[in-house]
Amino acid sequence: MLNHVDLDYFSSRRTLITGGAGFIGSWLCDTLILAGAEVHCADNLSTGIPANIQHLFNVSKFVFRESDVTQPSLGDKEYDFIAHFASRASPDDYQQHPIQTLEANSQGTRNMLELCRKNDAVLLYASTSEIYGDATVVPTPEEYWGNVNPIGLRSCYDEGKRFGEALCMAYHRAHGLDVRIVRIFNTYGPRLRPDGLYGRAVSRFIDSALTNRQITIYGKGDHTRSFCYVTDTIAGIVRAAIQGRMKGEVVNIGGQREITVLELAEKIKTLTSSKSKITFLPEQSDDPRRRCPDITKAKQILGWAPIVTLEDGLRETINWFNQRRPSPP
Repeated sequence: MLNHVDLDYFSSRRTLITGGAGFIGSWLCDTLILAGAEVHCADNLSTGIPANIQHLFNVSKFVFRESDVTQPSLGDKEYDFIAHFASRASPDDYQQHPIQTLEANSQGTRNMLELCRKNDAVLLYASTSEIYGDATVVPTPEEYWGNVNPIGLRSCYDEGKRFGEALCMAYHRAHGLDVRIVRIFNTYGPRLRPDGLYGRAVSRFIDSALTNRQITIYGKGDHTRSFCYVTDTIAGIVRAAIQGRMKGEVVNIGGQREITVLELAEKIKTLTSSKSKITFLPEQSDDPRRRCPDITKAKQILGWAPIVTLEDGLRETINWFNQRRPSPP
């Protein structure tokens, strides 16, 4: 993750990572600590879990604060760099908590922008491929404006992130604030939660396959996604944080290999030697049919492209899940 990165950029910088106990946020905490930064992690633990950052509790440059970004409790500190990753991200989960999801990306984002403005700090905003909705242009470039249902079940996340982006650009234009936006596509790897409403396709499929339970797919399984291993995603995020040309810019960060959800389930079954049966549930409302990023801009500005193959990344993720399975009696 740190290859070709100027580590001096983060050395001795005080950074804030909101949502830092979450899947991607915790990996970013690890990386910036390795880069020499002083890292303050803020998370209300609605979806993040302490186990993701427990290994950092004894690190002198790491501070954890159980805080909600929608509240002003983080405004009493000075920071050089803020990465705003606090938001529910699993469709089942954010549909159960739509107001909290909207607040994290509206009031929460404004609170972080105000904190950056007071400190003349850099803000990196974690946006999402969901802002494109059911894209009609695939692979999808940053210039595509989106095809989103503003009142659908997914709108709390889609429109929340779109508003967050608009708010970032408003602060950039009105106050000259150094804001950078990364639109993160489907990411997977260790620390991805499999349980309940928090689980997403890769983690749910692996968890079911390892226990020979049914692997459930929404619809016919012909929807496509492109998956990026977490170390590749973090490498792109870190490069976006340090690249001066990113000021006021937005880039896609994601994998380039587009596969169907059914192909993903079958691949996981093969890699786990599972006896699970694949079953199908009714299609979810407003679920995008295809999702694959155009990463031309990331290649040009960041010099970034994913390097971990889907097969290798799935093996690492499966091994991680295997190690955390309870031992049989």
